[in-house]
Formats: sequence, structure tokens, C-alpha cells
Amino acid sequence: MNKALTEEILAMLESDARLSAADMATMTGASEEEIAAAVAALEADKTIVKYTAIINSDKTSSDDAEALIEVKVVPKRGLGYDDLADRIARFTEVKSVYLMSGAYDLSVVVKAASMKQISHFVFEKLAILDGVASTVTHFIMRKYKEQGVVLSATETEERLVISP
Repeated sequence: MNKALTEEILAMLESDARLSAADMATMTGASEEEIAAAVAALEADKTIVKYTAIINSDKTSSDDAEALIEVKVVPKRGLGYDDLADRIARFTEVKSVYLMSGAYDLSVVVKAASMKQISHFVFEKLAILDGVASTVTHFIMRKYKEQGVVLSATETEERLVISP
């Protein structure tokens, strides 16, 4: 598979996962069959893991709460951070887990029906795990931008004035 074409396909799908093979073929100059085969191969080798939509929760009736939790870890010998990160990722409340540099080790994004449920998750499930040294929970109050997409309704696109 052509590496440049693969990178181009990934960039296009990351920007708009609804693009068809025909659309991408037109944009790249490759054949529709070549694009379809490349996408199938990327899905098979788990380079493309999932297609998803970005939802502006301010426009929905959902009252779900989200939080970013900083987790300091005492890694186990021979297992490092991976073992604990895998255990944390298995909880249904957990949406994302990232290994971080800096003041804490893992960043955990959690979603639940309420802030109270997130609090219960932290003190009943997360904080008691062997290897978790401490947690700091930050509740997400409003999202302004998600995955490169501006969500705020007040954002208007304005052209810059060009002057001689």
C-alpha cells in the first residue's frame, strides 16, 4: 500500500469519516477500488479502530457529566503503567486513558449520569485500585472545542480585512 496515499486517506477520514471511497478517489486521483482496498486494510490491521461523531452536548437534552481525572500511579515491577492503565480502561464509565508526562501519570476521562456518580466511581472503584497513589478530579463544565471542532454557538467566521 502506498504510504503517501495511506496518510492522505487517514487525514481525510479523521477530518470527515463520512467521506465515501468515491469522494476520496476524486480528491486523491486514485481509483475507487484502490481507496476501498486501502480503507479495508487499515480497518483490518486496526489502524482505523472506529468511526464516530462529535456531539455538541449543549444541543442535546443529556445531563451527563464528564470529568478529567489525574491519576498518580506506583507502577508494578515488570508491568509498568500498562497493567494499571488496562485495568482502568475496562471500567464502563471510562471513555479515555492516556499516559502523561508531568505532574501525574495517567489522564482518565470519565462520563456518567451525574457528578455524584463520577464521585462514587472515583472513591469506590478508581482510588482503591492497587497501584493508584492519588487522584484529582476535574469536572468538565463546558466544551468549547473537541477534536479540532469549535462547538460554541457564539463562534462566527469572520474574514480579515485586507488593506494595501
